[in-house]
Amino acid sequence: MSANAALPLIPLPEEKAAQLARVVDGLDTAALWWLSGYAAGLASQPAALPRAVGAALAKEPSAQQRLTIVFGSQTGNSRRVAEQLASKAEAAGLAVRLVRADAYPTREIKNERLLYVVISTLGDGDPPDDARGFVEFLAGKRAPELPELKFGVFALGDSSYPQFCAIGRRIDERLAELGAVRLVDRADADLDVERAAKPWLDAALAAARDALKAHAPLATVTPLRPVAAPAWTRERPFAAEVLVNQRLTARGSEKDIRHFEISLEGSGLNYEPGDSLGVWPRNPPALVDAVLQTLKLDGNASVGHEETTQPLRLWLTEHRELTKLARPFVAHHAAIAGSAELNRLLSPDHAPALVKLLAEYQVIDLLRAFPAAWSAEELVAALRPLTPRLYSIASSQKAVGDEAHLTVAHVAYDAFGSAHWGAASNYLARSDEAGRVPVFVEHNDRFRVPRDGARDVVMIGPGTGVAPFRGFVQERAATGAAGRNWLFFGNPHFRSDFLYQTEWQDALKKGALTRLDLAFSRDAAHKVYVQHRISEHGRELWQWLDGGAHLYVCGDAARMAKDVHEALIAVAVAHGGKSREDAEAYVNQLQQQGRYARDVY
Repeated sequence: MSANAALPLIPLPEEKAAQLARVVDGLDTAALWWLSGYAAGLASQPAALPRAVGAALAKEPSAQQRLTIVFGSQTGNSRRVAEQLASKAEAAGLAVRLVRADAYPTREIKNERLLYVVISTLGDGDPPDDARGFVEFLAGKRAPELPELKFGVFALGDSSYPQFCAIGRRIDERLAELGAVRLVDRADADLDVERAAKPWLDAALAAARDALKAHAPLATVTPLRPVAAPAWTRERPFAAEVLVNQRLTARGSEKDIRHFEISLEGSGLNYEPGDSLGVWPRNPPALVDAVLQTLKLDGNASVGHEETTQPLRLWLTEHRELTKLARPFVAHHAAIAGSAELNRLLSPDHAPALVKLLAEYQVIDLLRAFPAAWSAEELVAALRPLTPRLYSIASSQKAVGDEAHLTVAHVAYDAFGSAHWGAASNYLARSDEAGRVPVFVEHNDRFRVPRDGARDVVMIGPGTGVAPFRGFVQERAATGAAGRNWLFFGNPHFRSDFLYQTEWQDALKKGALTRLDLAFSRDAAHKVYVQHRISEHGRELWQWLDGGAHLYVCGDAARMAKDVHEALIAVAVAHGGKSREDAEAYVNQLQQQGRYARDVY
């Protein structure tokens, strides 16, 4: 049945149904939940509806009476912390406004009196995509003086990068420069976010209560929440059965890329194309054995840490990060080993060498290269907690039902004379077709197919970055979207690395895919990447964009995404007749309008 055919089932006149469609268009998940709860509240007292609407608007708390929380998030961690803060503040009776950075009206900042910013740093010093405009505004000349503002910043990042938490630090410093008063000290969170989040949340909530206590009490407001919280979450994952574990690349390929089909039957979990599936990994047994043998520790020894006692082997298998090396652990190891060489690398003037070490070494490599005597308790305390890995879902539930499909590069290589693996990719690769893995859904409301099915879509996804676009094409076909679909895909070799080749060819035949442009970088004398194909077909791409197309990029953030961004600017210059400055503004505007979205990592 088409969407139009289903409309008569809505108990609304056609005009009201159209108004409703305009109201909900573009709202994210949080806003839709709020709206559903608000409507349910009005429905319970229909006779009082006009008064309720007027009262709700009249009682909207002023900037002087409320806490505003702005968050910028790339993978969902900042959003999660911001939501925790908002929930705690609301439970404490405070008026709270929670806003994603790209939805925050920057003109209103001059009226704010209490502002908390929760923001991540993408890679080595970039803001998350949903916060670019907010960060640029604060850094620019239009940012006003803010002598009446009190603020706090929670910064998230990855200590493997030199610019650790750089965006949060810049915002913290800039707000102070503009005359705002720091109400709570900034906290910098590494990948183990909760370790820094809990004390900061407690301090931020206490400070907010003190700051707002002088104001007159607000009318009691019943929190508008979903009726039932999801049964399975990041903290309580669902044990999902692995139905299919299939290699996509040919045996001769340098890459081992797998297609996984994971059953969500019985979980009640729902997702949309653009969302990710979080996987809680377990470290490879051989890697755990190597750490224990190198340090001469007993894996069966009981180790207590933060009110939990369990065998050391279990700590290292399920609860501690072994495949990613972080600066704090290097510093701790340098102290125990008494290594002058490591201490030299940790000094500010040797930052590039440390970056190289963190990129190339895993924990086991550091332990072998610089011997030191660790106790089991010290090791567990010093290692970062194991964190879930997020994989873009490569399917549409409208097409596959209670399943989620993943496209995963199995990380397995030799270095320093021994085998190395990625934690989650190896865990998935080791799961046989009857295995179960702990999973949860991480929603990404910024990365969605257009609600208007007539819109054209351009998808740029080299390597495993093609994953969400398999879901996009399935979704658009299932909903009968009339808009055209154009995919750019790249990988090293046509014969061995053309992921989902037969599916794309079938989609082209059926019209589900309008156009497919390929870049196999190692099949020609000169390397060709997706950004080169963008340039080659710039005139047609400009026509699509000028006609209202939505553009999506998924994949490597460090190089590919930046090269594609530059190629898009060049297209606007060459075929849009714009200056470099105007072309940059045009591409940025596409992002702000939600017509250029990225899922990069």
